[in-house]
Amino acid sequence: MKSTYIVDLTPKTEIINEPFLLQEVAERTTKDGRPFILFTLRDKTGTLSGVFWDIPASVLEYTRPGQVVLVSGRVNLYKDALQINATDLNPSYAHDLADFLPFSSRPIEEMVLELRQIIEQLAEPWQGLVSHLLLNEAFLPQFTHAPAARNMHHATIGGLLEHTLSMAAIANFMAGHYPLVNRSLLLTGVLLHDMGKPLEYDTDNSFAFTEDGRLIGHIVRAIVMIETAAAELGTVPPDDLRQLVHLVASHHGNLEWGSPVVPKTLEAMLLHQIDLLDSRVQGFLEHTATDTDADGWTVKPSPMFRTELKRPSPR
Repeated sequence: MKSTYIVDLTPKTEIINEPFLLQEVAERTTKDGRPFILFTLRDKTGTLSGVFWDIPASVLEYTRPGQVVLVSGRVNLYKDALQINATDLNPSYAHDLADFLPFSSRPIEEMVLELRQIIEQLAEPWQGLVSHLLLNEAFLPQFTHAPAARNMHHATIGGLLEHTLSMAAIANFMAGHYPLVNRSLLLTGVLLHDMGKPLEYDTDNSFAFTEDGRLIGHIVRAIVMIETAAAELGTVPPDDLRQLVHLVASHHGNLEWGSPVVPKTLEAMLLHQIDLLDSRVQGFLEHTATDTDADGWTVKPSPMFRTELKRPSPR
């Protein structure tokens, strides 16, 4: 049974046979030919980097991402961040993944109800298309349990749905503020823009990329799913479908960020900005929620903002 979590660790802590989930593993060799690994551990409270010097060949056989391992070693401070210097790793098979994968703070049942209410507000043909895609009996559980990312923001079970609903609330406000916005089109883009994420991340393997995620990616996958559904329904006019596909294709905003095209419509520009805003705010909040000093500043720079951040004061 797990008794120690990453959030509780401090420098000089000694760990003996404590279970953690291996998220990343990289094999390396020293200049004199000795093998070692750099790795990242995960549990439901966060992640921790580590190193295992002179790792035995027998241990290398099972140190793979997604494997729960019993870790022994000492926690040190390295470049202003905690790191564990491992002395032993052993496979663990009796465990509950709920101890290792973080969950959204919002109950999934509550979020699914909110999702259904938003879909009911859409005009046709969007309501029928979104219902066909997201409320599909086989796909809905995948969508509701997927993370929005591997790290940085909403990297939790249910994180994708939480991110999507937060974006929908912002989109509703924006559509009311800017009268030229097509509300139903924008909301449909919000609800479907990341629907390829459940196929991109493996929730049974520490949110590792799937083969589909590596070879196709969630943007292309979502476009294929949307166009396939539209063909099956036969209710979405070609120009409307083209507008929606553009929203999904351009939502990363820049070619260097993975979008095959940049936003060229009002709704596409708003979708990109809403996605950027919600992910950045959540990334800020998640980073400042842990690892802050007595003055409320983070000890290590945020990987998202590349600087130390000040924790918001309670209201």
